[in-house]
Amino acid sequence: MAVNFPSIDPAQLHPVAGVTLGFAEANIRKPNRKDVLVVSVDEGATVAGVFTSNRFCAAPVTVCREHLAQASASNGAKSIRALVVNTGNANAGTGEPGLAHARETCAELARLAGIAPEQVLPFSTGVILEPLPIDRLKAGLPAALESRAAAHWHEAAQAIMTTDTLPKATSAQVTIDGHTVTLTGVSKGAGMIKPNMATMLGFLAFDAAVAQDVLDTLVKDVANRSFNCITIDGDTSTNDSFILIATGKSSLPAITSTGTAAYAALRDAVVRQAQTLAQLIVRDGEGATKFMTVQVEGGADEGECRQVAYAIGHSPLVKTAFYASDPNLGRILAAIGYAGIADLDVSKIDLYLGDVHVATAGGRHPAYREEDGQRVMKESEITIRVLLGRGPAQATIWTCDLSHDYVSINADYRS
Repeated sequence: MAVNFPSIDPAQLHPVAGVTLGFAEANIRKPNRKDVLVVSVDEGATVAGVFTSNRFCAAPVTVCREHLAQASASNGAKSIRALVVNTGNANAGTGEPGLAHARETCAELARLAGIAPEQVLPFSTGVILEPLPIDRLKAGLPAALESRAAAHWHEAAQAIMTTDTLPKATSAQVTIDGHTVTLTGVSKGAGMIKPNMATMLGFLAFDAAVAQDVLDTLVKDVANRSFNCITIDGDTSTNDSFILIATGKSSLPAITSTGTAAYAALRDAVVRQAQTLAQLIVRDGEGATKFMTVQVEGGADEGECRQVAYAIGHSPLVKTAFYASDPNLGRILAAIGYAGIADLDVSKIDLYLGDVHVATAGGRHPAYREEDGQRVMKESEITIRVLLGRGPAQATIWTCDLSHDYVSINADYRS
């Protein structure tokens, strides 16, 4: 059961001029479900992406990196024109045959769409170490192309799901320098989630025009503020990908520098949408019953704040205590202590659970009562706040608890 997952009205997902989306049921792994998505992008758009840090990255990740590099080197002559996504099979741990299948997918979509293979970005998600059923995937492409429409964002969110229980999508319109900019995106992910990136796919399009080098900067900045701030189980996947598409169809003048007010406004708008998509992944975490915000303040730099936040967010002992609504809060202190800050002075640390001051000066706060901790632990949304007393830096991550259902879902995943 997803934690306070918002109702998503498909009619409120704004079409983005220059993008159409189509889907198909290709029986990649299971029958009677959308499992192939094709996203077509009008000529003149810029596209940028960031991908998993896992050295055992999936074949589509390798091909995406190659094609994005070629598009950038061509100065727009071979810009990205299409994305193709399959679910049910990750095409990871598949060696040279997997790379051949990823390239064959691009070639087939390119043939059908009348573009070059290097103008296609492939994505896969699902089971690792199994051959991609390339014939089924290719057979589904004509139907996906035929069904393309600008309003198919909700269907796109459904077509990329694996263990997700709900489709994840967001949309907004903002005004920048008097011009309306539309942003819409989808993501998937529920388990095998850890920063750099998380095991997720995210696709976010907007109709502003952005120079390629600026978009390359923007996508990294946005990822670091959103998808690299979530964790469910501490496992970094093989297929993680986050893509930004700037179609240039808005009347807003092209953004060619990161040093302008227009860039800052666009960046903030994209970050808000990406954070929404990232938090939806955590809310739909496998077996999750609690949504937890971990705020670490007073660090010497942002890096050490993240270290502490991730130590808390990754800890199975912390996460299972939250599942049980058990205020065994010494587990949080232990995680802070082993986070890796060698000169940490624990006498300066304060720990809050929601509005309850739990620990101070290296020990239990004199006014802390376990029933106060219990009250907060029973809530479905909980904030853990740590003050390090070392400097002005801060960082926030989002995570969830770890339940019996998480084990069951992953034990049964391949069956």
